[in-house]
Amino acid sequence: MGDGSKLRLWCSAFACALAVLEADGYFVDITYVDSAVAKGAVCLDGSPPAYHLARGSGSGSNSWLVHFEGGGWCNNVTTCLQRSHTRLGSSKEMAKQVAFSGILSNTPDYNPDFYNWNKVRVRYCDGSSFTGDKEEVDPRTNLHYRGARVWQAVMEDLLAKGMNKAENALISGCSAGGLTSILHCDRFHRLLPAAANVKCLSDAGFFINVKDIAGVNHAAAFFSDVVKTHGSAKNLPSSCTSKLPAGMCLFPQNEVKQIQTPLFILNAAYDSWQVRNILVPGGSDPRWRSCKHDINQCSAKQLKILQGFRDHFLEAIEAQGDSPTRGLFINSCFAHCQSEIQEIWFAPGSPVLGENSKRGWGLVLRPQWVSEDGLPLPL
Repeated sequence: MGDGSKLRLWCSAFACALAVLEADGYFVDITYVDSAVAKGAVCLDGSPPAYHLARGSGSGSNSWLVHFEGGGWCNNVTTCLQRSHTRLGSSKEMAKQVAFSGILSNTPDYNPDFYNWNKVRVRYCDGSSFTGDKEEVDPRTNLHYRGARVWQAVMEDLLAKGMNKAENALISGCSAGGLTSILHCDRFHRLLPAAANVKCLSDAGFFINVKDIAGVNHAAAFFSDVVKTHGSAKNLPSSCTSKLPAGMCLFPQNEVKQIQTPLFILNAAYDSWQVRNILVPGGSDPRWRSCKHDINQCSAKQLKILQGFRDHFLEAIEAQGDSPTRGLFINSCFAHCQSEIQEIWFAPGSPVLGENSKRGWGLVLRPQWVSEDGLPLPL
C-alpha cells in the first residue's frame, strides 16, 4: 500500500475514532455571571458572560483547570456588530450545554492528568482575547468592548466557588483562547493562593507576525485594528507596550519572554488557521483556494511556501530561548487546536514524545505525524 493510501486510510480511521470518542464526552450546563452586568463586564451585545463548570472530586477537589474557548477576533465596528449576533458575541446565543472531552474529559483513560479536577470552559464573547475595555457605548450599535472586565468577573466568580483554595491550577485555551492564556498567564497566577502550583497552557495560540503570500503584513494590521477598536492597550503587558506598538503585543513572540509563570506551548508548526488566515488571507491568489484547505491539492511551489511558513514559526519559537519555566510540544500536523479533540489529546494514535530530539526541541513524534522532509501532515 502506498504512503498516500496509508494516510487516507489512517485519516478515515481517525474520523471514525473521533466520532466514537466524542460520544464518550459529557455535557455540562451553562452558568451565567449575572452579577457581572452591574460592573459593566458584559459580552459585545451587553449580555452577561458565561462559563460551564464541572466540579472536581477526590484528589482533584482542590485542583482547577480553566479553559478558554477560541473564535478569532473582531477588528472594527462592522465585524464586531456581526459577531454580537452570534454565540461569540452574546450569551443569549450560546448553547445551554456543551460537551467536555479531550483535556476536559472526566474519564481517567482519556484524560489521566485532569479527569477529576474542577474543569471550566469559559465562553468567548468579546472578540479581543479578553483584553478590551472601553467605557463608552455607542447607542447606534450598543457594542460593549469589555473583554478585560469579563475576564476579571469570571475569575472572581470562580474564586468565590472554591478556586480561592486551589492547590493546583492551570489556565489553558484554544486559538484565541490560547492567546488569552498567554496574555493573562501571570495575572491568573496572582489571583491564586501563594502556595498554589500554577501553570499556563496555550494550545494553537502562538500566532506569528509574518507577511502573507502577497508580501503584505496582514496580521499586524489586523491586530492593530483589534487593539484600537477594543481599547486593549492598557490591558496588555507594559513590558511590551513600552517598547512596541500595542498591536504587536498580541503576537506571543513579543510576550513570552516576560512571562514569569510556567508556560507550555502546544502548537502545530503548520497551523492550519494561520495558513488560511495569515499566510493566505481571504481574497488572496485564487490558485491557493484548494491548497489551503487540503494540502493534498498543493503544488510543489505551494508546499515550499508552506515549509517557509513553518521555518518562520520555528524561528519565532526559537527566539524565545531556553527557560526552565517554559515547555514546548510542536508537531508537523496541518491542524489548529489539539487539546479539545480526544483523538489528538490522549489516544493510541495521538502525538507523543520520542526518545530523540528533533531540531533541538527534544521532540520526536510518531511516524504518522512527522514526515522526514518536513512536509505537513493532515489530520
